[in-house]
Amino acid sequence: MFLYVIIATGNPYAIGLILTIVILLGGKISGGNFNPAVSIMMTLANKLSASDMIAYIFSQLMGAACALQLYKITK
Repeated sequence: MFLYVIIATGNPYAIGLILTIVILLGGKISGGNFNPAVSIMMTLANKLSASDMIAYIFSQLMGAACALQLYKITK
């Protein structure tokens, strides 16, 4: 959802709104790790296990790929 809005609109207000919604909906589930850089940093700070980091990054990249495909379909 977040990446799709970034790609589709580029509007900073829409991006801020969707980021707020994503954090409210998924923040407690993922701890707010919606970016591979954050997941790596959390692992280096010993707040996320290496196996969880791999799963998070895989999920983040698949979400990005799905957002791009959805954009291509709806464009």
